Amino acid sequence: MNSESRRELIIKTLKENDNSISAGVLAKLCNVTRQIIVADIALLRASGHRIVADNKGYRLQFVKEECMKRVIVKHGRDDVSNEFYAVIDNGGKVLDVIVDHSIYGKISVELNISSRYEADEFVSKLDKTNANPLSLLTEGVHIHTIEVPNEEAFLRIKTALTNLHILVED
Repeated sequence: MNSESRRELIIKTLKENDNSISAGVLAKLCNVTRQIIVADIALLRASGHRIVADNKGYRLQFVKEECMKRVIVKHGRDDVSNEFYAVIDNGGKVLDVIVDHSIYGKISVELNISSRYEADEFVSKLDKTNANPLSLLTEGVHIHTIEVPNEEAFLRIKTALTNLHILVED
């Protein structure tokens, strides 16, 4: 089985199962090593498949297209928590962060932040590791894909981001 066929089989298997499937199970199914499956999952994620990992393995994250919105924001490190809170307190979930770097192009990282606890954990990791958010590569300008239950929630989020003076584009 070539790599393209294997990745198609992985996606097909994940689509057919509601529960998470371990890399070991996928490796046996595809007759490859677990490490190859982990690499395949990374490539599938990079190509746009929303594959999430949990303590039991991998599963697809299903999000209706009409429930996904994007916002462009600009802020420094000190406003990361406030930005997350503006989204989650108004019914949204921060799915990812995207920056458009002048040399590397689009860089995207999954976040999946849906609670203040998760937002605080993210900021705590930044603090503990003395790391900077990805957005500092682009002078604070970045894009978030957010999941919202409805248009009203999206409007509340945009209003909250506007009130923080960090929404770049309406």
